Amino acid sequence: MTRTILAFFALLLDPAAGSPQQPATSEEMHRRHRDPQSMIRALEDPARDAYQKPDEVVAALGLRPGDVVADIGAGTGYFALRFARAVGDTGRVYAVDISPEMVRHMNRRIRDEGVGNVVTVLADPGDPLLRDASVDWFVIVDTWHHIEDREGYLRHIERMLRPGGHVVHIDFQKRELPVGPPVSEKIARDDLVRQMAAAGYHLDREPTFLPYQYFLVFAPD
Repeated sequence: MTRTILAFFALLLDPAAGSPQQPATSEEMHRRHRDPQSMIRALEDPARDAYQKPDEVVAALGLRPGDVVADIGAGTGYFALRFARAVGDTGRVYAVDISPEMVRHMNRRIRDEGVGNVVTVLADPGDPLLRDASVDWFVIVDTWHHIEDREGYLRHIERMLRPGGHVVHIDFQKRELPVGPPVSEKIARDDLVRQMAAAGYHLDREPTFLPYQYFLVFAPD
């Protein structure tokens, strides 16, 4: 993987990179991905809430106090800090990203907001770098289509997932949309279900309230 996961995704939401009805091209995203402040503004743009529905996503997951969540491609902490509130003081959130700029930004937010149950992880592109049997929920939002060695990544997740744990994928539907990457770079919902089945996971449930993304909750067979 030659570009940072969240750097690339953030540009998909940047109004300067394309109009609301015309997503940025790959060339535009490559040109702009070295601007961390632009990425941060895009990821935290209030307009994102309208389609990402973060609070509804957290509620649909049904996180419980004491759960441990790994937010893969955490970016600015958009979901990680919401997960932190859901799991409470007895839980923990690992905010995993491969971008040093994003990790530094999250560290500042965690300090300034006095959050005590989020741990940032500067990971490798193909490895979350978490301990074995340490995570109840892997949540991967708008990130899986950037990971090159997905089979290898799933092998890491298998080791790190606790018994009874879940892997959650939220990503863009493979069709023309006003947000998200080009269609050629998206992963079709059915292809992802087949990939997870081959890795030993079954589709446990599928909330359908997101307008542009599929929301798939997997459990080990």
